Amino acid sequence: MQMVAASFVVPVTSPPVAGGALVLDGGRIVAVGSLKELRAAYNVPCREYPGCVILPGLVNAHAHLELTHFPAWKVRKGIDYSPRTYVDWVIQVVKIRRALTQRELEHSVREGIRVSVECGTTAIGEISTDRALLPLYGAAPLVGRLFFEAIGQEPAGCERLRGELDAAVASFRAGSFHAGISPHACHTLSSRFMGEIVALARSHGVPTAIHLSESREEAAFLHDSGGKIAELLYPFAGWQEYLPAPQRTTSTAYLDALGVLDAATTVVHCVHVTPADAETLNRRGVSAVLCPRSNERLAVGKAPALLLKKSGIPLALGTDSLASNDSLSLWDEMRFLLRQFPDVFSPREALEMASINAARALHLEGETGSLEKGKRGDFLVVAPSAEVDLVGLHEAVIEESKLQEVFIAGQPASI
Repeated sequence: MQMVAASFVVPVTSPPVAGGALVLDGGRIVAVGSLKELRAAYNVPCREYPGCVILPGLVNAHAHLELTHFPAWKVRKGIDYSPRTYVDWVIQVVKIRRALTQRELEHSVREGIRVSVECGTTAIGEISTDRALLPLYGAAPLVGRLFFEAIGQEPAGCERLRGELDAAVASFRAGSFHAGISPHACHTLSSRFMGEIVALARSHGVPTAIHLSESREEAAFLHDSGGKIAELLYPFAGWQEYLPAPQRTTSTAYLDALGVLDAATTVVHCVHVTPADAETLNRRGVSAVLCPRSNERLAVGKAPALLLKKSGIPLALGTDSLASNDSLSLWDEMRFLLRQFPDVFSPREALEMASINAARALHLEGETGSLEKGKRGDFLVVAPSAEVDLVGLHEAVIEESKLQEVFIAGQPASI
């Protein structure tokens, strides 16, 4: 048993504590409170961090660590060009992904895990396209949700993949990770396959993550089955014969009509959702993950954050991948969010989106995302650049602090 103390403790789900501390035992939090109170109750060694702030380890609600080395791969594979549109970018990613060896993928995942921890991320929602990489996550210090990705249009291939995912989830073992399934997006799965994959997830009691309304091209395709997705992506994937009839709808309305949206669903991006879509998402109990830097990098637009927030949809943050972002740092994501939406989110809300809200989106709030009794001892020690008080604490933590220590399951991680 041990105690860790600092000038402030930010539990996130309760008010900050000045002169606060945590008591830990067996990698779990036993108590949170003032150092004075906890010292009176527990006679255990105390590690003190004067002038610092203790807060929960950050939770990245949406990532693709397999693509961590993407910037280098573009150059090495000779596919280094600037995509003109979202569909051009998707095709570039697929071309590069097809040219990779298993060893390259393994190195990329390992680096993604290392960088994530180095940035203060202790939990992650990871999209997995290669089940052979599972042992790497099992050996990782992170906790998280591993969403097995499903993409497909051709019936025989879809049936084969459905069987493989069924077996993979049933036999899932990956350290502190939990299983999930990600039916990729409305335009990359047939309506039948989308329904089958969500039914499979429900049969196993695991959540789903769906890329939703990320681009204008997706919005156009769901309306009239045209645009660059039909003209470029479907021929590239060999899906010409599976081009659906015009839906005359939005991605959200399409998924809702299929009956696949519920409280176990997390949707990612939500750049082109309408007020009616937001109402549907809220009614179905869906959580949403925003990836603002990725959206800007791909020039797909800006999520209607105020609409989503006012609609009551639980919002979390994710970095997406280094194929569409400059870093895997949630600090960078929070700072960008606050600059892009200065009148929508407060620093406190941004921190919640990168901690407890993200944990809830991954259905891991019982394990991580806040500093509470019984949860994992995953926390950070940060040093603000100047003296702070309770009023400006959240802003100082995000904008003007240096990460000093990362603790995972109560033990310091090397950063």
